[in-house]
Amino acid sequence: MQFDKNAVIGFVLLGLMFIGFFYFTRQGQLEVEKDRKRAQDSIAALQPKVDSNLVKQDALKQESQERVAAAGQFPAEGTEKTTIVESDVLRITFSNKGGQPKLVELKKFKSVDSQAVKLVQGNFDKITYAVNTSSQRAIQVSDLYFEGGDIEKGADGNQTVVYQLKDSTGQSIVHRFTMKQDQYMIDWDVEIDGVSSLLTQNSMNLIWQNEVRQHEKDIVTEKRETQIGFWIKDDYDYFTLGRSYDQQFESPVKWLSLKQKFFNTTLIADNSFNSGNITCTETHDSTGLITAATSNLKINLPAENKAVIPFRIYYGPNDYKILKDYDMGLQNVINLGQGIYAFVKYINKWLVMPVFDFFTKFVSSYGIVIALLTIFIRLLTSPLVYTSYLSGAKMKALRPELDQLKAKLKDDQQAYAMEQMKVFRSAGVNPLGGCIPALLQIPIFFSLYSFFNAAIELRGQNFLWADDLSSYDSILTFGFNIPFYGNHISLFTLLATVTSLLISIYSMAQTPTQDNPMMKYMPYIFPVMLLGIFNGLPSALTWYYTVSNVITLILQYIIQNFIINHDKILAQLELNKKKPKTKSKWQERMEQMQETQKKLQQMKGKQGK
Repeated sequence: MQFDKNAVIGFVLLGLMFIGFFYFTRQGQLEVEKDRKRAQDSIAALQPKVDSNLVKQDALKQESQERVAAAGQFPAEGTEKTTIVESDVLRITFSNKGGQPKLVELKKFKSVDSQAVKLVQGNFDKITYAVNTSSQRAIQVSDLYFEGGDIEKGADGNQTVVYQLKDSTGQSIVHRFTMKQDQYMIDWDVEIDGVSSLLTQNSMNLIWQNEVRQHEKDIVTEKRETQIGFWIKDDYDYFTLGRSYDQQFESPVKWLSLKQKFFNTTLIADNSFNSGNITCTETHDSTGLITAATSNLKINLPAENKAVIPFRIYYGPNDYKILKDYDMGLQNVINLGQGIYAFVKYINKWLVMPVFDFFTKFVSSYGIVIALLTIFIRLLTSPLVYTSYLSGAKMKALRPELDQLKAKLKDDQQAYAMEQMKVFRSAGVNPLGGCIPALLQIPIFFSLYSFFNAAIELRGQNFLWADDLSSYDSILTFGFNIPFYGNHISLFTLLATVTSLLISIYSMAQTPTQDNPMMKYMPYIFPVMLLGIFNGLPSALTWYYTVSNVITLILQYIIQNFIINHDKILAQLELNKKKPKTKSKWQERMEQMQETQKKLQQMKGKQGK
């Protein structure tokens, strides 16, 4: 290949010209930017300097003046004073600013930072409502400084904190909080004297703000399990958080709950909220914030000047027994089966949970409890397993006859399928007999998936190398994320995958070979898929699956080698072939369809020739 010397020199010169053009153009732009910067600096130097702290102070001063003006005769300025009240399970810091809880800690539970779980903290979290201070002004009670805050102890061990506001006209507001020693539920009574003037149209417009923060090591799972639940029209409803969300309530709402994976904060109105809405904002995993929720709830009061509005607030764990004892449907916030899988919650309530609780009475290790639960469930489903293996043994007994049939018909798959069905029917074998029992066990797996994700009893419980059975186990963390797998290696997931693969290999050895390559290799593909599916699941579930697979392998060996008599099965199949056969309507339709397809293929073959 020859090159034109002049052309090469021309391209080189053209390239140098382009480089020179961009270089000098860029230098000119830099000089213009320097001149502009010098001009801006000169203008700034001529301007009087502004102290940012002074600007901030002026803004705060103006805001304070506006708040004092809006407060009327109520105190909008003062010194914040806190009162700490402790019970066996809660530690609540009350504040006289707004007369409400400022910090709520669960004494028996630790968060991901090894400190007590906090369900109320920070300036965002508050419960407030507007009160009128004149015909033209109103202020939120969270901006007012209440009097009181002393602890009153009752003979029954209950502790009460009372805050009050009064003005010169005799109008007053009282917040009364009562905490019981062993309860996560606190009573909150609001007493108002002067309803007609303090509340517009005798309606309380309550604002409840709460930030839901991360408490588990896996924030992705925690966000997925976080929901807003509410009791409306004498039934439970919920929505799962995704992006920003706004839910309107047109009917009376008994209670509203911000439910995390293992904890919830629930606001209950004994006389129900008449209407309202809740808005949740989208957050990012790096902030440690699940969501920030703001609720606007309206309560219509009787046309009287004095009113007592009873509320209750639950700050505590998603413990099924504790929530159920309150007898208001609070236990429904626990996801034991929802959506299209709602039916599995009955398996959990009537089977899994009673058996699990029974074993925990005698065994302290939850890993052993799960193993015992697995054995119980496998014994319960053993008739289905036996039926499945028996069907597999019949299919194995027919393999020689099917192999001869395949060799005879060779590439005529349509004819082979028809003859295969005839062999199954004459021998009295259902080709789906091994699949149906396995399908019937799927609801149990889904119920256990929901149960192990929701069981707070497993939170923080260690077993073998897993330090928390409610979350994934990890023997190695990468420091980076692998798509469709995760950032760690779960040993229980590896064991579940290996045992599933062994089951597939053994099962394929016991059944006739598959003609469809996809069906042939699918039993091996599925166990490998478990690596990505199970790697982030609770170690309680992957441990259950591992134990279940080991039991399956043992049962397969025992049933196939010691229980099922293959010679007897073969003799029975031969006997079945001699019996007169009656075809079901389904079999007749299948044969008609196969005959039609065979004729169509024959016609296409003739046309092709």
